[in-house]
This record gives sequence, structure tokens and C-alpha cells, in this order.
Amino acid sequence: MAFILGIESSCDDTSAAILQNNVLLSNITANQSVHQKYGGVVPELASRAHQQNIIPVIHQALAVAGISKSQLDAVAFTRGPGLLGSLLVGTSFAKAFTLGLNIPLIEVDHMMAHILAHFIQMPDEQKKNPSFPFLCLTVSGGHTQIVMINDYFNMKIIGQTIDDAAGETFDKAAKIMSLPYPGGPVIDKLAQEGDASMFSFPEPQISGFNYSFSGLKTSFLYFLRDQLKSDPDFIQKNKHHLAASLQATIVKILLKKLRLAADHFKINEIAIAGGVSANSGLRKALAQTGKELGWNTYVPLFQFTTDNAAMIAMTGYFKFITNQFTDQKVTPYARGGI
Repeated sequence: MAFILGIESSCDDTSAAILQNNVLLSNITANQSVHQKYGGVVPELASRAHQQNIIPVIHQALAVAGISKSQLDAVAFTRGPGLLGSLLVGTSFAKAFTLGLNIPLIEVDHMMAHILAHFIQMPDEQKKNPSFPFLCLTVSGGHTQIVMINDYFNMKIIGQTIDDAAGETFDKAAKIMSLPYPGGPVIDKLAQEGDASMFSFPEPQISGFNYSFSGLKTSFLYFLRDQLKSDPDFIQKNKHHLAASLQATIVKILLKKLRLAADHFKINEIAIAGGVSANSGLRKALAQTGKELGWNTYVPLFQFTTDNAAMIAMTGYFKFITNQFTDQKVTPYARGGI
């Protein structure tokens, strides 16, 4: 039996979680509302907020889990990718904390952790895990990837965006429409009351399993610019339909390549992960596609879609039982990973 503390600080959420083996005992996150008025994350403000939040968040995670720091067997932290200043806060704390407790230090790749979040078990229920090999569509504000997972640490990106990420497209479109930040959840909510067939936007013609969203983002901008010339209230009058049409286009693009990959590799174990995996349109479309094609589909619990420390602790546990530790010389990385 092992107690693993996970620390996540890759962007603007400070999170700490405790796992007993693969069972979640606590998952505490402090959000940063300071970025809302800027319409996006300000790196310097994010790192300062992490410094303020990290000790209270870890203290609360231990309290909710009902254990003391002396019972911890290891600390796992997000090494990257992410904002370097934010990552430095989590990395520095984890290094000092493990040094003081004389326990192992475990580095975790943020994108790998999103995928391995599917293996977290809750105390009151037994969840079915994906079987190897499986494909995972990992979609967030900074990443859009199709990953082949052969084992816990044997992963290969087989497709990814060549420019903008799907989550970034949601947020940028919301900003163009003057919607609050973060825009993705707002568009999702509006889309549920809109007609997705009201407007059509072009789909990129990219070969293989790669994605591109820059063209969609540009066409959405130009479409609104032209409509506003004749009707200054066009966005306000049509915001539900615009949201629904845009969301349907993004989901269609995402699943088209996922279907292609699943057919090519003859795999019917299909998962989604990352912030955009919380999108209701994507979840419904995945379920429908899975039913049509005979896929076994896996969607993460909502608390594991956004940045969270539970997925860091889960990855840390798998590394703990295979003795994959790091040392005090470890430094964070802003880009890269699986």
C-alpha cells in the first residue's frame, strides 16, 4: 500500500491530490480568477498565485485524505509541458518537500497524466479501465493529439495539430464573440440551445491523422466580420446558433480523424482526455460513433478533464511501483513530452 501526493501547477490551477495506490482519497484545486479580466492566462500572475496557493492546497488535500505528511510514500509533480514560471513553483515545492521527508520524487508528463487519469478508481465504485492497446484523443487548450497507448509508459503520438489546438479555437471564437473567459464551457452551454445546422464552416483538408484549426478560426472571424457590417447585433441575435454550429464543426473534425485512426490500426478501445473532453457535444458524438462502430468508449469524470493533481498522482503511482524516480537536479520543461 502506498500513499502518493500529486502536485499540478502547469498553468493557472494549483492542485494537490492523494491516492492510496490507485484509489482517490482527495483532489483539491485552487482556481485563479485574476485572469478573467485579461481574457487569458497571464503567466507572471499565474506563478505568483501558485506561490500563494500551493501550501494551503496541499494541507487541505492531506486533511481531506485523513493522513499526515509522514505517511506519504512519494510525491509526484508535473514537470511539463506548461508555463515555465508555474511549473517552477510546483517543481521547487516537490523537491523541497521530498528532501525534508526523505521520500522519492517522481516527475510526471502532463499529457501522459491526462491519459492515465482513466485508471483512477473512486472509493465507492469500481470503474472499467481501457484495455491495451487503446487510442486516446487528448484535447485541451494547448494540445490536440491522437495517442496510441500500448502500455502505461509506452505511448506514441500518431496524429496532432499542425497549428492551433481545438481548445484554443473554442476560446478564441468565444473571445471574438465577446463571451467570458474561459470560452470553451460558455460555448458548450450556449450550443445546447442552438441549431448546429444554422451556419456552416469549412473543414481542413489535412492528410493522415493530423489536425489543423487555424483555418476554421480565421473563417469564423471573417464570417462574423462580414455579418456585422450589415447587422451590428448579429452575434447577440445568433449566439446560440453560432456556438452550436462552431462546436459541431470542431467535433466533426476531431472524430473524423479518430475514426480514421481506429480503422487503420484496427482498434476499438477508444478514450478521450483533456479539458475539451468535458465538452457535451464531443461526449455525445463519441458515444454515438462508438455505438455505430462497435467501439468501447471511455470518457473521464468531469473532475479529471481539466488540470488536476489526481491524474499526476495516478501516473506517479505507476512510476512508484516500477521504481521510476528522479533526483534533485530535475528541471521543468515548457514544451515537449509524449
